[in-house]
Amino acid sequence: MTEAKRIAVIGGGAAGMMAAGYLASLGASVVLYERNRKTGAKLLITGKGRCNVTNACDIPSFIHNVMRNPRFLYTALSRFSPEDTMAFFESRGVPLKVERGNRVFPVSDKSADIVMALRTYLTEEGVRTVYARVKAIEKQNDGFSVITEERRVPFDAVIVATGGKSYQKTGSTGDGYQFARAFGHTVTPLTPSLVPLECEEAICRALQGLSLRNVGVRVFDEKGKTVYDDFGELMFTHFGITGPTVLSMSAHLKHIGKEKYTVAIDLKPALDEAMLDRRLLSDFSKYHNRNFDNSLHDLLPQKLIAPFVSLSGIPPFKKVNEITKEERKRLITLLKHFTLTVRRTRPLEEAIVTSGGVEVKEIDPKTMESKLCPGLFFAGEVIDVDAYTGGFNLQIAFSTARLAAEGALGIAW
Repeated sequence: MTEAKRIAVIGGGAAGMMAAGYLASLGASVVLYERNRKTGAKLLITGKGRCNVTNACDIPSFIHNVMRNPRFLYTALSRFSPEDTMAFFESRGVPLKVERGNRVFPVSDKSADIVMALRTYLTEEGVRTVYARVKAIEKQNDGFSVITEERRVPFDAVIVATGGKSYQKTGSTGDGYQFARAFGHTVTPLTPSLVPLECEEAICRALQGLSLRNVGVRVFDEKGKTVYDDFGELMFTHFGITGPTVLSMSAHLKHIGKEKYTVAIDLKPALDEAMLDRRLLSDFSKYHNRNFDNSLHDLLPQKLIAPFVSLSGIPPFKKVNEITKEERKRLITLLKHFTLTVRRTRPLEEAIVTSGGVEVKEIDPKTMESKLCPGLFFAGEVIDVDAYTGGFNLQIAFSTARLAAEGALGIAW
């Protein structure tokens, strides 16, 4: 009887847990190394604790949403598609639902259900989890040694699934890049992606905590060209803006820091300017004896009224029945084009995704194996691939993990 192949998986996040469980299901002897006290720390907080587990789209559409090195992912996605991910979790007792933009969530809206399904997968398949930080991986003649503070353990192959360098409190501190460099790999520059944005305007601090739903968002570069257009939720913070539309937007600001971008928020996207003018006239007629600053409660959230009045240039104590057509026109422009100037992104530590990573030219896209060191594999965010928000990045983790597991066992496709 042939002895089971011994494989180490470094990192107990989405990619690591998927790779370890799958390896064990295929008959490997697997040790999963996780530096935190529990696996799945980052998964628990993704999607505001709801876990956008994948995107229910076809592979061409998926590839279109990958920003960096999309072609590298064709084999991985073909071997384990979004449909396969959905089937995997539903077969393990996690019913799923599809929301706007084909985003897939647990019906329960609890990321803990996804994490528990993966933890149960590890347990049922007999994966041994070691809660310790891996200090180094060394190549031996017949395999590798994985070195922690306490032990040096031999393995036939190693899968590095340590994540990126964002959300460091969850354990993603960039160790995988060090392991890759130790074997001669190139690590491309690391920058934040899917990250909140800092704005120049002081109004953001005044609006801190205000969440706007169902607003239009359009971003312009310095030449006035539209670089991103979206609809959804946005939230103000003390430094600027965040929320789903902002995180998606951040991935499109390729030259941030070198040039300024302008964000135009459409507070009333369902109304064109003529309809909005009729709405204003109706509200002003309803509140014809009120001061201007006391007539906007039907139109705007309370927290937005005072800053909005200030920006409009209309005296707050002016009676609404005295507001001129020109002043209404200024109001409409402000409602349809509430503008902010992006200064920079927040730090990498606050990003959902790390852009950059192990150079894909040095990894075999059909196996996820290092071209520089046979037996060394990579999976997930540590690789220089990332996508827009919407479940794409988790799917990349799952797909590359499954392919790396098959590669580590010599299963060729």
